Amino acid sequence: MKTREEISAKLTNILVEEFEIEESDITPEANLYTDLDLDSIDTVDLVIKLQELIGKKIEPETFKSVRTVEHVLDAIEQLVGE
Repeated sequence: MKTREEISAKLTNILVEEFEIEESDITPEANLYTDLDLDSIDTVDLVIKLQELIGKKIEPETFKSVRTVEHVLDAIEQLVGE
């Protein structure tokens, strides 16, 4: 089982490496769309990367309400815990 800190570190790494987001911009309150400039295609790519990370399928409904980095962490933590 991955800890929240491990998940956060991996998520930050994905956002920096794949989406060229400044690490300093990635905070729990950062909005994926307005603060980090992700679009819907980026979000799909992010979900694919997260699925590879946790080894589980992520249903689209899970990510419909996700808006911030904190929400992503909550969703992943919940999936990992299942």
